[in-house]
Amino acid sequence: MHLETRQGYKTTGPITLFSPPSGPVSGEHFNHQGVDASGPFSTKKRLIVQKFFAQYFDTGGFPEVIGMKPDLRVKVHQEYFNAILFRDIVERFDISHPKALKDLAYRLIENIASLYSINGLTAYLVSLGYKVPKSSVANYLNWFEDAFFLFTVRLFDASIAKRNVNPKKIYCVDHAIVSSIASGILVNSGHILENLVFESLRRNYSEIFYYKTKTGREVDFIIPLSNRERMLVQVSESMARAQTRKREIDALSEAMAEMGSKHGQIVTLGEEGLVETQNGNIEILPAWKFLLKDYRI
Repeated sequence: MHLETRQGYKTTGPITLFSPPSGPVSGEHFNHQGVDASGPFSTKKRLIVQKFFAQYFDTGGFPEVIGMKPDLRVKVHQEYFNAILFRDIVERFDISHPKALKDLAYRLIENIASLYSINGLTAYLVSLGYKVPKSSVANYLNWFEDAFFLFTVRLFDASIAKRNVNPKKIYCVDHAIVSSIASGILVNSGHILENLVFESLRRNYSEIFYYKTKTGREVDFIIPLSNRERMLVQVSESMARAQTRKREIDALSEAMAEMGSKHGQIVTLGEEGLVETQNGNIEILPAWKFLLKDYRI
């Protein structure tokens, strides 16, 4: 659903369900609701927190859309999208092919949390009839990030050259914008969840990468910490299928062995547990608990 509009909104950064606009603090949203978000969680408290998370998963972090009906929320998100593109990028950088920029933004959003390459994106725009060089596509991607709209995550590698030449992953500043802008059949809820996890990590860590093991298995996020430690985070909407469970655990366990880490996390929509492997422990936790845990509540 691509709504064409030039109606302007101030493109301030989004907040999260768990933090005010000024930055992440522990559980302040819940305190305003009279809910103590610190553990341990009683059954009642857990249900309340899960309810708020479900709302956040649907509406995203921009405070203006909270409580809006779905159709109006979609419209406002689409107006944000247009305002970011035209005010923060096209007008600022005097772009000569604004339609190419917009089609590229649509392409990235419809493939959120997926790998991309400059060559592939350039070929896509050429197939639409645009005469856009690779250098312009690279500039567009940099400007998306300058506007705090779309963010690139590179492969974790000691070689900066390898980081730059390998495919990269793309994420949006707010997962609900993705749902509102992308064609519904092209974006699945698993990618929305992965984007949500990225948003949380971006607020807490300055360097975020994805990881590929020596056998080619992928881990969604790796974050360098102090003392050469690494945080490894995998995202899987559901671990119910045995094949999915094995794939995610094997990839994370292999990465843990290569990185010398004894702990990994798999973020799901609702599942929870602990898996002991020969390389260390893997914590499976629902996204709402991951967000609260990140803020050390």
